[in-house]
This record gives sequence, structure tokens and C-alpha cells, in this order.
Amino acid sequence: MEQVLDPELNYIVSGLERSGTSMLMQILRAGDLPIAFDESRPSDPHNPKGYYELLGGKIINKLMECTFPFEKFKGQFIKITAYGMKFLPRGQYKIIYSERSIEEILDSMEKMAEINDANRDNTKAAFVKLNSMIKGQLQERDDVDALFVNYNEILSAPKPTIQHIQEFLQISPSTIDRMIKVIDHNLYRQRRSAKEQVLK
Repeated sequence: MEQVLDPELNYIVSGLERSGTSMLMQILRAGDLPIAFDESRPSDPHNPKGYYELLGGKIINKLMECTFPFEKFKGQFIKITAYGMKFLPRGQYKIIYSERSIEEILDSMEKMAEINDANRDNTKAAFVKLNSMIKGQLQERDDVDALFVNYNEILSAPKPTIQHIQEFLQISPSTIDRMIKVIDHNLYRQRRSAKEQVLK
């Protein structure tokens, strides 16, 4: 049975690209939570279980133009990457924001693009700055209630984070085990050592 979220709120999963946002959408779906996505970005070898996106990359254009229809998606989760959150209009939001080791994020991006980033240090600095800026904005806004989770911690010991999500959303704990079971450790392919799993 699908669980019901507050129909007056917009719910968002966010984070830097390759930070585990698609996995979070899978976890929420396994918990019978309403999520909204389309087939604009089909699954591929990098995300074999799907991206769970709306409008593909065009969602950011809609946000920049202030034309994204948030009212249509109240009471259900949508996915918006961290960059898109710069253009989040006033509203009432609950947001789950995913973080991951920056080195793993960059490794994953390079593998996905099939390149070796010659300007990796600059890319790293830009993403760290973006992540810090968006987190700061979310924490300062009085129309946002945000929960920050860590991809690496979910993979290593998922239950505490899944319980935090359950408490944050005020949903039944009966689906926690199913939410945990959907986590696929075989897809954790750009693994770094524990010392490197810090976003800095």
C-alpha cells in the first residue's frame, strides 16, 4: 500500500551528480512512497536501475525559467540535482540531500564520460563549492526542511540512515527492511578508502 505524504508540500531528492540520488529514489520507491519520474532518461550501464528523472536535463531549464509546475507534484518525490536547487522558488519543501566522497563522484563522472579530467583539481573545487553553497542555502531557508544523508554511510551501514529518513518523513517503519534490501552493493563501483570518503 502506497504511503501518503503531505499534499501541501513538495518533496525533493537532491545532491551533486553521481552522489547517490538515483539510489535514494529507489529506496523511497521500495518504501511505497510516491515518486514522480518519466522515461526521458532511460537506464544505462552507469545506472542500470534507472535515473528516476523528470524531463531529463530540461528540468533545470524549467527551473531557471520559473516554469516548472511544482504544484503538480505536491505530495510526491522528484529528483533535482544540486545545481538546479540554485533556482528553487519559494514554496514549502522537504528535501533529502545526498552527499558522497568527492573523489568517488569525480571518478564516477570520468568513467561515465570516458575521459581523464585534465582539470580535475579545478573540477573538484567547483563541485565542493557548489555543494557547500547549496547546503548553506537549504539550511538558511525558512521554507525548507532538509535531511542530509551520506551515500557512503548508506552503503556501509544503511539502517541508521533509513531510520532517519523514516522519522524525517513521519512514515510507517514497517517498510524499513524493504528499503534496505533495495540497496545494491554491486553498483558501488567507484569505491575509495575510508580516509578518502570525505567531501572536502
